Amino acid sequence: MINSVELRKGLSEKLRAAAAGVPELRAFVGLDGFVDEIFHVVNTRQDAEQWERLPTITAFSERLAAAAGKSTNIELVPQLTKLGGNGPIMANALASFGLKVSYLGALGYPKIRQVFDEFTKVADVHSVADAGHTNALEFDDGKLMLSSTVQLNDVNWKNIEERFGRDAFASRFQGSDLVAFVNWTMVPYMSEIWETLLKDLMPPADGSRRTIFFDLADPQKRTDDDIKRALELITKFNERFSVILGLNEKEAYEVSEAIGFPQRERSPENLAQLALELNKRIPIDTIVVHPVAYALAASGNEVTTVAGAYIPKPKITTGAGDHFNSGFCLGKLLGLTNTESVLTGVSTSGFYVKNARSPSVADLADFLNQWPA
Repeated sequence: MINSVELRKGLSEKLRAAAAGVPELRAFVGLDGFVDEIFHVVNTRQDAEQWERLPTITAFSERLAAAAGKSTNIELVPQLTKLGGNGPIMANALASFGLKVSYLGALGYPKIRQVFDEFTKVADVHSVADAGHTNALEFDDGKLMLSSTVQLNDVNWKNIEERFGRDAFASRFQGSDLVAFVNWTMVPYMSEIWETLLKDLMPPADGSRRTIFFDLADPQKRTDDDIKRALELITKFNERFSVILGLNEKEAYEVSEAIGFPQRERSPENLAQLALELNKRIPIDTIVVHPVAYALAASGNEVTTVAGAYIPKPKITTGAGDHFNSGFCLGKLLGLTNTESVLTGVSTSGFYVKNARSPSVADLADFLNQWPA
């Protein structure tokens, strides 16, 4: 696992040198959308203003288990209402870097919801369905996402053609430097949309090989057959695109189990080996995995693991993975190595959880030079 002062300094200089060219890059992202409400859970309350937060998911689970066969009250204190969904968060982060971003998803229909107003100012934003809703309970050791997703049933090819347009979709899909389709798990018709693109809208074989990013997003509730079908479709895009599959640690093990890999003890070394084995079974350009404390990328027979920034008191954690994905993709678009791209990803995520906002390229360069101890 690497992350040296020299590596960070070198990347900072490369990002500053490349910053002027970032606004020439185009990204097309979709297809989900949520209104996120962030909550803390009350452990004890002293008075109307003073209360103590329940710090961990373990403590929360113990509170719930103690209520079995009885009943209990869980008090939630709202912290923030914000745009949500893997796609909008990733797209918003790419726009903060300076990319020209087009977004298509579920942000409200026929009118885009107010929570996305700022997003519409920095990106070309379109919606074909109402937004889902997530109550995110944040703890020091992770978060619980309680989501209503039935609205995303309207994200299907029929509605895309009727409410957005086939030609409009094709121009962005075929003409962007980066295409990103995320949150496969919660968009029930995503695989059917991919099948349509593979059959009818793939760019010409003699065109430039651009980048496409996929994020399954917590596939635990999908069947093994569904997961294997999605992976087969993703692999087919590798004929015309440079394909990246992004996974967090939990998702990496879930995918490996779905395709029949034996389970193993969880460690950075075993996860790195698993990423290599997944890349052999899923023959695409890059598989990237981002646990909380580090991240790694596997391409061919090589894997690189980079330590992340330690932020002891994060201001926000919901969306950290999507920010990692945006940073990694930025690195690949700029022609950086896997190591540098992973470092760009963990820096983007670290800046976001520390400051509760998306960084610019200049912010990233500064963060790399002022790395948290």
